[in-house]
This record gives sequence, C-alpha cells and structure tokens, in this order.
Amino acid sequence: MASTVREAPANNPGLCESADEATKGYFLQQTMYRIKDPKVSLDFYSRVLGMKLLKRFDYPEMKFSLYFLGYENVDAAPDDPVERAVWAFKCKATLELTHNWGTESDPEFKGYHNGNSEPRGYGHIGITVDDTCKACERFEKLGVEFIKKPDDGKMKGLAFIKDPDGYWIEIFDLKVVEKLSA
Repeated sequence: MASTVREAPANNPGLCESADEATKGYFLQQTMYRIKDPKVSLDFYSRVLGMKLLKRFDYPEMKFSLYFLGYENVDAAPDDPVERAVWAFKCKATLELTHNWGTESDPEFKGYHNGNSEPRGYGHIGITVDDTCKACERFEKLGVEFIKKPDDGKMKGLAFIKDPDGYWIEIFDLKVVEKLSA
C-alpha cells in the first residue's frame, strides 16, 4: 500500500526511509533576498502582503542591515532585543531581507539576479491567501506587477507577482491546491 503513495520513499529514489533522530528539531526558518531599497521593499512586504517586521539587525561596521519578516503576532514578541532575536529565530518560514547600504542611491547599481532570467536558478516563494482572485484584484489596484494572473496559462487559479527587486512570489489559495492535487 505504501508504495502506491507518490510521496513514499519507494517512488522517490534518494529519499531517506526515515529521518535521522538528530534532525528531529530542524525546521525551515528563513529564505533570504538581497534588496536594493529597504523603504520600498518593507512597504511592499508589509502593506501589500501583510507581513510584520519581526526583528531588524544593523551591522554598521559591515554596512548592511537584515530585516526578518513573517506572519507572526508581533504583539507576542518580547521587548528585550536579545529575547526578541531568539523569538524571531524560533518563527517558521520567515523572509530575511538583506540590504547592503548604499545600493538604494547608487546610480550604477543594476540590481540582483532573481533566478528567473537566464541563467535560471532560484525560483520563488509562495504565499497562501484566502482567495486568489480577490487578492489579485487588490494587487492590481495597488499597481503590483504580475508575471501570471490566475486565469493565464495551463495552471488556472494561481498567480505570480513580482516584488520591487524582481523576485517572483506565487499567490494561491487552498482551493487551487485541491484542484492541482486531484
């Protein structure tokens, strides 16, 4: 029976049969994007996508800042800076925006590679929303750039938008997951 399940190790060469006990507490904590301008990116991720700033780190000697964002309840975050850092790093699936100081005002700065132009590599992050079409209507009103709208292409019901640095973000709801998984 187990071999008929698509996710079974027998159907996925290289997949470990059982996780090593040493990895029991591991979890995906963050994905990092390099950003040109924190003012623009923080506006996008907070106002457009509804994320909260969980923790900010500044490194003046190395001239960069880190902004950790996510969908956590920041009212539950400790006020003490060290305790807040520990709290932020306990949050799952956060987004780390890394800003190298000066890129926002450097006329020679050409931006970062988003992984979706040649040579292709990194792809995107995914955000689950309550209703893909309603979310996309709102994004359109806010002037968000689309790669794919929900009715475009073969995979109906999901969308791709771009953030200010050109990184792709997949937008979907659980109805589309059910359809694509059937």
